[in-house]
Amino acid sequence: MAAATEQLLLPQEQPRRRRPVWGLAVAALLLVLLLAAAGPLRPRLFRTPPPAERVALTLLSGAKEKGAVCVDGTPPGYHLQRGSGDGADRWLVHLERETRLLTSVAIKHMPPCVTFFFSIKKGGGWCSTVKECSDSRLSTKGSSNFMKPIRFMGNGILGGDQLQNPDFYNWNKVYVRYCDGASFSGDAEAQAQDGTTLYFRGLRIYEAVIDELMEKGLANATQALFTGCSAGALSMMLHCDDFRARFPQEVSVKCFADAGFFLDEKDISGKRSLWSLYDRVIHLQNVRKVLPKDCLANKEPTECFFPAELIKSIRTPMFILNPSYDSWQIRNVLVPDSSAPDKSWLSCKENIRNCNSTQVEVLDGLRNKMVNDLKVVEDKEDWGMFIDSCFTHCQSLSGVSWHSPTSPRLENKTIAEAVGDWHSGRSQGAKEIDCKYQCNPTCNSLPPPRDVTAFNRVEIY
Repeated sequence: MAAATEQLLLPQEQPRRRRPVWGLAVAALLLVLLLAAAGPLRPRLFRTPPPAERVALTLLSGAKEKGAVCVDGTPPGYHLQRGSGDGADRWLVHLERETRLLTSVAIKHMPPCVTFFFSIKKGGGWCSTVKECSDSRLSTKGSSNFMKPIRFMGNGILGGDQLQNPDFYNWNKVYVRYCDGASFSGDAEAQAQDGTTLYFRGLRIYEAVIDELMEKGLANATQALFTGCSAGALSMMLHCDDFRARFPQEVSVKCFADAGFFLDEKDISGKRSLWSLYDRVIHLQNVRKVLPKDCLANKEPTECFFPAELIKSIRTPMFILNPSYDSWQIRNVLVPDSSAPDKSWLSCKENIRNCNSTQVEVLDGLRNKMVNDLKVVEDKEDWGMFIDSCFTHCQSLSGVSWHSPTSPRLENKTIAEAVGDWHSGRSQGAKEIDCKYQCNPTCNSLPPPRDVTAFNRVEIY
């Protein structure tokens, strides 16, 4: 038996608890054997993807002089993969939410030979207190010292496989690393307990990185797509119009938000936990500068940080992808651990299929809130939506959910097809909102959220 480990780019999801590696290996092997017998799906599910090259980390030049640094004062970074063919002058810029490491274990003496991949979370969301931000310096969430080369894996929107990513496979792709703790929007400083300075420079990082990319060819783009997932999608919304303003009017510039439509919703105990988190972030990191002025004229800054308010002011064409039963929001906004200390929701939060009818009614309330907040998009002709009823989070970075035989579908289109049709103009202003939970069988074909990653990384060779 031989084993190997390497760092890869993965979709984001919050793990709940550690599981033994061999337990996961057995589960993954069983899944492989079941899918291998799936008849006509087998060739496409197990096709060998093209090898993904390592993409080096580029540290921002002159970062300290520009004051554009991570929480610990190190320069921020990004990964640039050059495009080819008709994609050589087209750019996709993606703002990171967090990074996960992918550990591969290759078992060389099993017929057929199987490689298992397991993910380990690094970084995440927002830091809202001095202690949280100080602790972030020990990971990629607050320091570039821990950032390494990555591979654009998963055949999602960053993948290089034309069959799995037909509209964007050969574009220039940029993955901007997240190390400020406030969705690339803060501009402040604080003192850690040890006396060192904490830098909250997300806004400067965004501006300096885009400026540097413009010098490296982004300024000559004929098409540009600005994207983000989760907290990265919120970052993208905050900067979407600014990104558009950097290009001549004749250049096609659009924005794409994946799982970033966070809701100002009370949890089951009646508390506005996400509102409280955002309020702390805004005041600690001085986020007010990036918030819409028309919103600030009538509302509190914290309310203006929520996408329901942001989208009212955004003028650039945008596509919003979101599950109406967003697993991250269910676990952290609607039913955080503090709201259900009796553990009665634990099984339901792990997998929506375990929820009883009363719990599903509560989840329907979250879905109804999202649908209502998105009504403003109906009046935006050049916008698009794909709001499925799946229990998941961040669907564009996973090949399984982006474009595969088991992808979620609305109007018989995968997410990749819907986004591609909207972006290219093949379908003008496509806006699809799924019905309630259990009505869409293509959602039922997806494994629970934390298993999607493992499923997508099983390779047979």
